[in-house]
Amino acid sequence: MFDPEIEALPFEAQAGIDDVRYRRQLGYLFANSRFYRAKLAAAGIDSAEAAGGLDAIAALPMTEKDEIRQTRSDDEPVGTHLCVPLGGVARIFSTSGTTGTPSYIPLTANDIANWTRISARSYSASGIRRGDALVSTYGAGPFVAGITLDAFNLMGLCHIPIGSGNTERLMTTVRLLKPHAIALTPSYALHLAEWAHGRGIDIGASNVARLLTAGEPGGGEPAMRKQLEAAWGATVTEVMGIGDIAASLWGECPEQGGMHFSGRGFVHVELIDPDTGAAIEMTDGAEGELVYTHLAQEAVPLLRFRSRDHVRVTTERCACGRTAPRVRCIGRTDDMLIVRGVNVFPSAIRDLVGGFGGEVSGVVSIRPRLRGFRQDPPLRVLVESGGSGAADDLAARITARLREAMLVSTEITVVPFGSLPRSDYKSKLVDWSDAAQ
Repeated sequence: MFDPEIEALPFEAQAGIDDVRYRRQLGYLFANSRFYRAKLAAAGIDSAEAAGGLDAIAALPMTEKDEIRQTRSDDEPVGTHLCVPLGGVARIFSTSGTTGTPSYIPLTANDIANWTRISARSYSASGIRRGDALVSTYGAGPFVAGITLDAFNLMGLCHIPIGSGNTERLMTTVRLLKPHAIALTPSYALHLAEWAHGRGIDIGASNVARLLTAGEPGGGEPAMRKQLEAAWGATVTEVMGIGDIAASLWGECPEQGGMHFSGRGFVHVELIDPDTGAAIEMTDGAEGELVYTHLAQEAVPLLRFRSRDHVRVTTERCACGRTAPRVRCIGRTDDMLIVRGVNVFPSAIRDLVGGFGGEVSGVVSIRPRLRGFRQDPPLRVLVESGGSGAADDLAARITARLREAMLVSTEITVVPFGSLPRSDYKSKLVDWSDAAQ
């Protein structure tokens, strides 16, 4: 453990510890955030005292990403929730800006230190240790994944940054420098395995013992995990975060029973029903959407921020000694499709298709007919065959399996191996290019 005195503390004690920081953070918001003063006033709350403690947090309004976006302007590019002058900011990350102007995420020096510590806890959970050599495929900027590079330094790793889009260099590094671990997306790990196989390279014989996957669901999907571990001869674990809150909030240990919450003392986490917003207790087996509240953030602290990450919770004791709840990400609620009343997560389709083993490559592409999350059946899905081709009845068997497991009607088209796009970062499971308006 990176912080054993915190990570092994009984989690039941965490709320009492966090309550002090939470009340202080609320006072900070009322003093410094125009956005939250107005938002909370509209909900009838005019002071930190009126908001109460963590036991009353479910009564406060949640924060949506679009709300923040709407407060931005040329004069205030960060938004009205910025709590410090830009002169007090040490670093500014940004999003990709796929919906228009990039979103800016400023951090003070204290914020950077906190985020780095959270990430160090998350990545340390995987079992990597001081002195281990690790190759990273993340860019140092402008995205928040860059904070992970600071965490690798804090952990005392022999860090070998390669970045994305350098497959040949990365594989040469694996051969010559013999790293113990690689940090990458599961999509890229799969692409590298195919790249190596196509060149007659046995990556299972490399020194890589751990694949630390992040950036998208997949590393925790049983079928993809099995495929990656077989190809690499390595243990696959997951890390998950959210750019607005902290880059790496959850980290999985070698027990592979889900990702442990690593933000203790810095972030409060809740579980809600994504449809009603009602609070759900974090009990074993519970499912819902994660909602986060900063407890010690200075630049742009957020209160009850909706993540849109839909997870399943595990609370039973873990052999690693960490006591925080664990989660497995099922998918993102804003990526979810509804097919005649059935909620369908694209990553769940990929996982079930991956269960057909060597008959498929593990790469799928969902092709909705209409723009929007509501779709009429059957849902079109392209499935790439395995390297040896596909049996005549493969499409029918996949269709039946999806209907049985997910209660969804699909139109499966099996396409040749290598015909669907690969990614050296995140995969694109849903392709809207053919969808009608």
